[in-house]
Amino acid sequence: MNRLAVALALLMSGGGEFISLAAEPAPRPNIVLLLSDDQAWTDYGYMGHPVIQTPHLDRLAARSARFPRGYVPTALCRPSLATLITGKYAHQHRITGNDPAVTLAPPDSPEYAGLREQLIGFMDQQPTLPKLLGAGTAERPGYLSFQAGKWWEGPFQRGGFTHGMTRGFPQPGGRHGDDGLVIGREGLQPIFDFISTAQQKQQPFFVWYAPFLPHTPHNPPQRLLKKYRDQVDSLPVAKYYAMCEWFDETCGQIVDFIDQQGLTERTLFVSLSDNGWIQDPNGNGYALRSKQSPNEGGTRQPILLSWPGVIRPGTYDNLISSIDLFPTMLSAAGVPIPQDSPGVDLLPLVRDQQPLQREMIFGEGFAHDVADLDDPEATLLYRWVIRGQWKLLLTYDGVVGRYASSHPRSERRPQLYDLVADPQETQNLAADHPELVAELVQKLTDWYPVTKRQVQTVWPK
Repeated sequence: MNRLAVALALLMSGGGEFISLAAEPAPRPNIVLLLSDDQAWTDYGYMGHPVIQTPHLDRLAARSARFPRGYVPTALCRPSLATLITGKYAHQHRITGNDPAVTLAPPDSPEYAGLREQLIGFMDQQPTLPKLLGAGTAERPGYLSFQAGKWWEGPFQRGGFTHGMTRGFPQPGGRHGDDGLVIGREGLQPIFDFISTAQQKQQPFFVWYAPFLPHTPHNPPQRLLKKYRDQVDSLPVAKYYAMCEWFDETCGQIVDFIDQQGLTERTLFVSLSDNGWIQDPNGNGYALRSKQSPNEGGTRQPILLSWPGVIRPGTYDNLISSIDLFPTMLSAAGVPIPQDSPGVDLLPLVRDQQPLQREMIFGEGFAHDVADLDDPEATLLYRWVIRGQWKLLLTYDGVVGRYASSHPRSERRPQLYDLVADPQETQNLAADHPELVAELVQKLTDWYPVTKRQVQTVWPK
């Protein structure tokens, strides 16, 4: 007889004390993170793209809390992933770029290897999501966790994962995922095997699915390339579109496997991309104002949260950030949220329909290469804040290094955009709203005060 039946029987018979249902531990969901790599916020069927088809994510979106105004604070792979797993901004976890600058030491030297180790070491100082989820007791074991795909911070164990695919630095070829990068592109069996293992051990699980998709190389299956080649003039664009659908297909396989295992009602799905990408129609790279950019094409990322029976599906117009996903996933798992976490737990909003107690979100941009591992400001290029319809973007004079072409700073004055009227950020309205600019500059200063290299904080009269 279950606890509810026993309690009701005792109550009706008048015998014994009423059993407290609160003593029953709350069910913990499995957590599956579906993390696209280099995909623009517009490039999903459920976001209304006229050509790209993502039927599997569309079906997930239909049962999800959908946040079309989701963002990542930093539009670059490694710092963005570090934010997801630590719940901290890049200037806090200090992994601000993808690699130490080659100007600091020759890339093949022991000195450069030491710099790589120092950068990874910043992750060791953080209570990561897998570490916190994995903590348990004999009566209530912690989560098992699996790393698959992109992962920069050494072997998967250094992030706190119990299982994984990446060998990591200092192993030969250990960078940004190495062996784990075959996931999705060469099947999903390692994930399926892990889920089966967790089921056998009767432990909840966390899956970090961060495939090298739609990331370059854009080499989609020919059946998908042919489909899009017939719809667009540019071959590079057709390849990118096909890669987006390839990623969608792999997500569908994971969602279907969870369903086949009878785990759908006990699984929280979280879906987003690490940063944006606008395909250059004339080449294999990305266009300006996308990846590494503080513009919408780089930082805006729709976010999905699906937990059937718990999270209420629908479109939410709230401003949210990927930094909110760390406390949200911990909250869902019944794990205490570290007090210094700057993100907001979204469960009260999507589960209980309580108002979100925040009116603005923040972000920052740094150079691809880290010029000074002890000083994040050395490569600070941007800070930005969004409140309501308004976005303020400030530019800084950090060291750009070998990727200078990715960071054209032709507009060095404050940039203010009305994202409702001008989502493409074509008209800088800072000169028309000096008081609003000054107010938002102060908000940025309160959030992350910087001490140097500020290009300009006020619009000249």
